[in-house]
Amino acid sequence: MPSLADRWPLLSQPAALVVYLCGTVGLAIGALVHLGASTPFVWSELLTFVALIACGTVCIEATRRLGMPAGVSRDLLSAWWLPAALLLPPVYALLAPLPLQFLLQLRVRATVLHRRLFSAAAIGLAAGAASAVFHAVTHEPLDRSLSTGTLFLSVGCAVLFTVLNTALIAVALHLADPENGWREVLWDRERVTLDVVELCLGVLVALVCCLSPALLVLTLPPVVLLQRSLLHAQLTAAARTDAKTGLLNASAWQREADTEILRARRTGDTLALLIVDIDHFKRVNDTHGHLVGDQVLAGVATALRSQLRDYDIVGRFGGEEFVVLLPRADVTEARRVAERLRSRVGRMAIPVDEALITVTVSAGVAIMSVHGDDLIELLAAADLALYRAKELGRDRICMPVAPVPPPRARADNSEGGIP
Repeated sequence: MPSLADRWPLLSQPAALVVYLCGTVGLAIGALVHLGASTPFVWSELLTFVALIACGTVCIEATRRLGMPAGVSRDLLSAWWLPAALLLPPVYALLAPLPLQFLLQLRVRATVLHRRLFSAAAIGLAAGAASAVFHAVTHEPLDRSLSTGTLFLSVGCAVLFTVLNTALIAVALHLADPENGWREVLWDRERVTLDVVELCLGVLVALVCCLSPALLVLTLPPVVLLQRSLLHAQLTAAARTDAKTGLLNASAWQREADTEILRARRTGDTLALLIVDIDHFKRVNDTHGHLVGDQVLAGVATALRSQLRDYDIVGRFGGEEFVVLLPRADVTEARRVAERLRSRVGRMAIPVDEALITVTVSAGVAIMSVHGDDLIELLAAADLALYRAKELGRDRICMPVAPVPPPRARADNSEGGIP
């Protein structure tokens, strides 16, 4: 029988995060009720709102046909709710994310309810704030006061929307895992680039709609094509990543590791390889269920990624095993990084059923030109060292103590293995 946390995943989150999510959703509902009661009804505004939502619906259907697996999240829907913020009273900016998020949940990809509600609330609050600022300054809708000044104001309010939405989401991510630095949840070059694209697209759609809402039909083909191009790029990236952890999958990691090893051979640089294995992971699955096991995998992956350099290559090899390639790392650096990873995972705690799950990891370390000269030899050496760490009691780092024999198939065991 599923537990209460399985039925209501929000209950398994940290208390501070639960309060923040509920507060954000409650604030959005309160603002929507207040503005809805104080905003006079105008048929032309409602028709413009319906037209924008209809265009967003078409884009969602186009997304559904292409597909959006886990890990793919950018959909350019800001092109439709950002014009609502600039063209219509703030109540419509708060309302716009609700039908589109509902359609995403129903037609594209279902997710846990509290995440979908929080996304709608965060977008609505950010768009509502941008709309309130815009209309407070201009006192006129965009289509009645179009000038150079209002154009710059609309761009500024679009930037405000992006900043507020990003900040609301970043706080939630930080509360979910306080070990995540603010730079990790706020700054990402690709994310900023996509934010700029969405911002410009939303302002352009708003300007077209100023001329006539009927002209929105002309904006649909380029927006849908741009969205499909973006989704195709994300799908290509998703094919290289492990769905549960967001790390490189085994085949993608091996391709990148082979490339890095060839480069290290040409330049004579040092290089280290780590195999990291979660201790007693089967016990976690048996005791708490596979959903909790997936949370542990994702938590360990995040912990590993937070402790590595941008050019280190980390992936999930299968089961509960992770592999890390450390370019330009010698023995001392490799042991230092491995110990840092072990310590960071040991401090991690996953909240489940009013309890906290903690896990430890063991790791085997191999150095290029010391324990092997190619990827297979390095994997065999690190694998041998990992087995030694397990035999010595787990929660430790080991290196091979003897010359590594030729690669051999490793027998399966309850802790998992390299595929």
